[in-house]
Amino acid sequence: MRLTVGEHSARHIRRIVRSLLADWELPELYDAVALGVTELVANVVRHVPDRRCRLLVLRQEAGVRVEVADGCAEVPCMEGGLPLDSEGGRGLVLLSEVADKWGVDRRGGGGKTVWFECDTSA
Repeated sequence: MRLTVGEHSARHIRRIVRSLLADWELPELYDAVALGVTELVANVVRHVPDRRCRLLVLRQEAGVRVEVADGCAEVPCMEGGLPLDSEGGRGLVLLSEVADKWGVDRRGGGGKTVWFECDTSA
């Protein structure tokens, strides 16, 4: 899906993810995938000036892969030592806890794809 996301987009995307996982008979992955996609969409809202992205949800043999691509060259990083009262900066920490694998791939033209995988075998 090609999207322009806003503050409430994650809620609608979670509904789509729930439907896909139900169709694929993988409801046990919903919590992890929903949290992961919510964090990646929130990063687009916060850090990508035009808020445009491409969302891809792929069924894999052992689970699901989610990719969020955008045109912003800034690569996200996990920030260490955040103050306890900080309102942001924990998204990738959460993602690393719920996903089996995740990463960032730079794309030609200055963009990037942030992806994660959740497996049923984990």
